[in-house]
Amino acid sequence: MGTPMMRVVLDTNVVLSALLFTSGRLAWMRQAWQHEQWRPLVCKQTVGELLRVLAYPKFKLTAEEQQILLGDYLPYTEIVDLPQPWPVLPTCRDEKDQVFLVLAHVSQAQALVTGDADILAMREDFAGLIVTPDEWAQRTSGKLDA
Repeated sequence: MGTPMMRVVLDTNVVLSALLFTSGRLAWMRQAWQHEQWRPLVCKQTVGELLRVLAYPKFKLTAEEQQILLGDYLPYTEIVDLPQPWPVLPTCRDEKDQVFLVLAHVSQAQALVTGDADILAMREDFAGLIVTPDEWAQRTSGKLDA
């Protein structure tokens, strides 16, 4: 009997780091989600932001390269429909980040993994939910070898 798969919200910068920097500090995450050690959760808004950011000129990605990167991520995610209106939650200083808090809350995610200072500042309001990538690595390290 396997344990249920952990479900986690990754902010856009964490996803980008895992996808773009294949030898980087967060590259292990890509393998973890692709080997179904845990499942990233997405919604229409977070996928839209990822699509927008992948198209930024600074990344110099062709449309084909963007599609390849999306193919390394989206098939492994679970899509969550957010209710309208969103539930009332403590408000993030950066309103663009609120969607990650709502997604984590609505989906009952085990974690919201972020390096974003505005989201990390809200840890007290979301006990045990908001973690850094390094904390997530520690929390899941026993599962990487399974």
